[in-house]
Order: sequence, then C-alpha cells, then structure tokens
Amino acid sequence: MTRLISYEKKDTWIDRLSGFTKLVFFLLWCLTSALTFDTRMLLTMIAISFSIFAMSHTDWRQVSSVFKAVLFFMCVNLFFIFVFAPYQGCEIYGSRTELAHLFGDVYITREQLFYEFNVMIKYFTIVPAVFVFLVTTDPSELAASINKVGVPYTFAYSFAIALRYIPDVQDDFSRIRNAQEARGIEMSAKAKLISRIKNIASIIFPLLFSTMDRIDVVSNAMELRGFGKKKRRTWYSYRKLKRNDYIVLVLTVLFMAAALIITYADGSRFYNPWTNS
Repeated sequence: MTRLISYEKKDTWIDRLSGFTKLVFFLLWCLTSALTFDTRMLLTMIAISFSIFAMSHTDWRQVSSVFKAVLFFMCVNLFFIFVFAPYQGCEIYGSRTELAHLFGDVYITREQLFYEFNVMIKYFTIVPAVFVFLVTTDPSELAASINKVGVPYTFAYSFAIALRYIPDVQDDFSRIRNAQEARGIEMSAKAKLISRIKNIASIIFPLLFSTMDRIDVVSNAMELRGFGKKKRRTWYSYRKLKRNDYIVLVLTVLFMAAALIITYADGSRFYNPWTNS
C-alpha cells in the first residue's frame, strides 16, 4: 500500500538536523511567507524551497498526488478571489489598468492578475517546506527535541502522535477507497471530476469514525500506563543541537528579519512594481 507522505529515514544533512531545528525553520518560514506580499522575496523563497526539497532527496512520487491536490485547491481559491473581489488588486496597488472585458462591469485588470500571481506563489513557497518537514522528521525525535527546550512533554508527545497518525490516516483512506471501488463506485480518473469529488467526499465520515476509534484506543493505553503522572520523562530518541543546527537557526532568523525589513521598507507589505520602478 502506497503512502502519500510519511517519514522516510535517509542520510542527508537535512535528516541529520534536530527535529527542533526543522520545526523552527518550518514555522518561521511559513510566518515569513504569510507576512510578505513582496514578489521579490516570494520568488527568492520559492527558489530556496525547491532547492531544499531537491537536497532532501524526497521521492517525487511520494508527494505528487498531494501536490496535485494542492494545485487544485489553489486554482479554486484564485477563482473565488476573482469572483468575489475582482478589483481587490486595484485597491491594493492604487491603480486600474484594464486588459480585457469579460461581461457587464467586470474586467480583467493588470493589478488583479499581479495580486493573484502573488497569492499563487505563496503556495509554492510553503508546500515544498511542508513536504520536507514531514518526510525528514522522525516524530519521536521531534517530540524529544522540543521537550528538551522547555515545551511540556505532554504537548510534545501529542504533537508526535499527530505526525505518526498521518500515514495511518492515509492507509485508512486507501482501504476505504478500495472498498468503495470494489462496490462499483468509481474514484479513478475514468470518472468525471464532479463525480470523483462526490465519491471521495463520501469517504470522510468512515475515515472520521475510524480515526476517532484509534484515538480512543491510544488514549486508553496511555492512561493505563500512567502517562502525564510525572513532571518529567526520559527520551530514547533525543538528538542534541549541533553546529549545523545552530547555523540553520541563525540563517533562518536572519533571512526572516531581512525579508520583513525589505518588505516593509516603504511602509506596505505589498510590492508595487509600478510605483517602485
């Protein structure tokens, strides 16, 4: 059974980093992408993201299906942005340059296309980082690392269990989908898009119930073992911060600071090429 995204042990410099380092990088990276609408910084982040993805030696087949789903969601999001706010870009950039007439009082404008282009590339700054974080981070080692820096071990362990559940949920999804297809419900590319969406949506409730059952089993097992009774616990998978960890942490903080300084240099987080040219 093929899992979409799960931890895969490899021997790259990214895998050898502490789980705490990768978590901090991931959080600061996503925060930087969320705060900036500077096209120059976003394009730089895309280049860095895909470079790190290549260096992680992540198998593209492992994430291609999820990437296609992200692309679909991105296209739907951009479509609804245009439908409900066709001139939001004009309001942001303070100008309106009409390129084509659609119908009525609706026009395609240069500013709106540029705004939606920035929204689109935001996805591409974050998605590779998500993939790298999930496939290179051992959940147990991550829990041990964040506990050693002061996070309560109950929270750290819960976070690790959530990461461990991702492959299990994928397995349950595949089993339910195969069972549905065995009953004659088509979910492959042979079916129409609307039919596939409806059929896949029917998996949500069985998947939810199976997940709730697993949560109940794990919580009962942890309670029987007295989990949370003591204030501290030991860890088998703890990894100390090394030189490369400190280098990555420093570079991440410096990059975030530089990105925000450049973004807000003119008092706005939106880069306007028509006034800055």
